[in-house]
Amino acid sequence: MKLVSFRQNGRQQIGALVEGGIVALQAAYAAVLGGDEWAYRKAQALIPDDMVLFLQGGGEALQAAQEALAYTGKTGPRGERLLWAEEDVELLAPVPRPTKIICIGLNYKDHAAESGAELPVEPVLFSKYPTAVVGPGQAIRLPEMSKEVDYEAELAFVIGTGGKNIPAEKALDHVAGYTCFNDISARDLQFRDGQWMKGKTPDTFAPMGPALVTADEVGDPGKLAIKLELNGQVMQSSNTDQLIFPVPELIAFLSRLVTLEPGDVVATGTPSGVGFARKPPVFLKDGDTVTVEIEKLGRLTNPVVAD
Repeated sequence: MKLVSFRQNGRQQIGALVEGGIVALQAAYAAVLGGDEWAYRKAQALIPDDMVLFLQGGGEALQAAQEALAYTGKTGPRGERLLWAEEDVELLAPVPRPTKIICIGLNYKDHAAESGAELPVEPVLFSKYPTAVVGPGQAIRLPEMSKEVDYEAELAFVIGTGGKNIPAEKALDHVAGYTCFNDISARDLQFRDGQWMKGKTPDTFAPMGPALVTADEVGDPGKLAIKLELNGQVMQSSNTDQLIFPVPELIAFLSRLVTLEPGDVVATGTPSGVGFARKPPVFLKDGDTVTVEIEKLGRLTNPVVAD
């Protein structure tokens, strides 16, 4: 399933991306249940409008979404539209307000080499704030205080089942799904005094999407092609089999430090080809278009706009 968050007529809700558009899952599930008042109340409980709340529902919520997706009617019991064309809605980040955004630095061998850094002996961690999140098609805004804003294509996973001290061999059972992520970075702010947070978490610096592809559709997250295009030119091209710390190891390590919760987003690092390491360096500018593409997950495209 390709889960999305979208806004239509001012209302945010959860849908599923299909070939013909976006299925409004809550209304479709109410139809599955018969369409009376009880059906709508149960649909609102199991498929709420917020993705974090939905993920907290666990397997029962996912089962409800699958049943809703199988419904073939064109309208709901109250006449509501069940299938929307993508151009008729605003597609948001699949998790618009994550509980945590944890990012991993220097997690590809080739990127560590181009950065002039030694391979880390354990994951390098930093974080972003929820205010950094934007969805597909939404603008990456270049802050006035930075002149060196960079791109970073990344695979992100979203926690579905929380936990503490999760063993690596059971770690993938805790993943709800995967999505494309762009770790936008103001390099001049990041490097000038060693405080990465300044350069990593300005508003709009965490584009994510287009969908949260459920783990059962992705399979092994360690064998996915990943690339980034800037104005149509390929700047990064690699595979997640080059991760220094793969997804299960990251979950095991992180869950020893903090309790992982449904709706946590973890961005797993970027391969080589980032802008600051090029000769001459390449930084984002007003009018650019940047696209992250990951096998099985789709394409995340965002325009770049100067504040």
